[in-house]
Amino acid sequence: MGKILLIDVDGTLCGRKNTIPESAVQAIRMARINGHRIFICTGRSKAEIYEDIWAVGLDGCIGGNGCFIEVNGEMLMHKKLTEEQCRHVVDWCKERNMEFYLECNSGLYPSEHYKDKVFAEYREKYGKDPEYGQFFERMIYGASPYRDDVNKISFMLNSWQDYLDAQKEFPELFIGYWGGEAPDARYGDVSPKNVNKANAIEYLLEYLGETKENVISFGDAAVDLTMFACSGYSVAMGSGEEGAKKAADYVTTDTDDDGLWNAFVYLKLIEGEMKYA
Repeated sequence: MGKILLIDVDGTLCGRKNTIPESAVQAIRMARINGHRIFICTGRSKAEIYEDIWAVGLDGCIGGNGCFIEVNGEMLMHKKLTEEQCRHVVDWCKERNMEFYLECNSGLYPSEHYKDKVFAEYREKYGKDPEYGQFFERMIYGASPYRDDVNKISFMLNSWQDYLDAQKEFPELFIGYWGGEAPDARYGDVSPKNVNKANAIEYLLEYLGETKENVISFGDAAVDLTMFACSGYSVAMGSGEEGAKKAADYVTTDTDDDGLWNAFVYLKLIEGEMKYA
């Protein structure tokens, strides 16, 4: 009986330079031939799920950290912020001088100085520009930030206090964080209440007529812990956060060191030899 494989994107499917290792592509395609179904389960909204990701070969996706589910090209579920909620979050971010971007399936809509701040901080830390490629190229500038098609809003934390204050400011919404472990996370995000990877997985499994025992999940960060919790088996990338590695049933090699390939071989999802750097 084929398994349901749920794969996070950033740090799991994609490595340090936001590229997919060729061994991961091969592993996924071989697993599908063997009867396993592959879904990405990501914080990205649809506008950030680029052609190279779909080209790997997928049965569908859970996106926006659970805001929407797509199966074989059909939108199964989609939850969004209301325009009033969006306005509240945007105005609050502006008042606190926090740069942000709106994550919609139609595109990514940044605050006026978002890109400038990201580049300035990256240059200060690493002495060069970030290699984010399509992420910035596909951003849509100049549009109104008050929208009714927003999956979630990510904002740059000036300090951990911003995240704590967001929880108080928006009790009717879900407040998450990413880009590191608490209290050193770089970003906070706001999405509809009761939206997370776990709830979306439960919805998907009910639609597919499957149970969690038949699910194997692959992740690298704190945001993936809810995904791990509703899977029969979980795998963390060796390059992932310590919290994810401690919570997982198995820790594979780094993402860029054939992590997915090695995990698929270890779990006998495909036939092959383990690869080591």
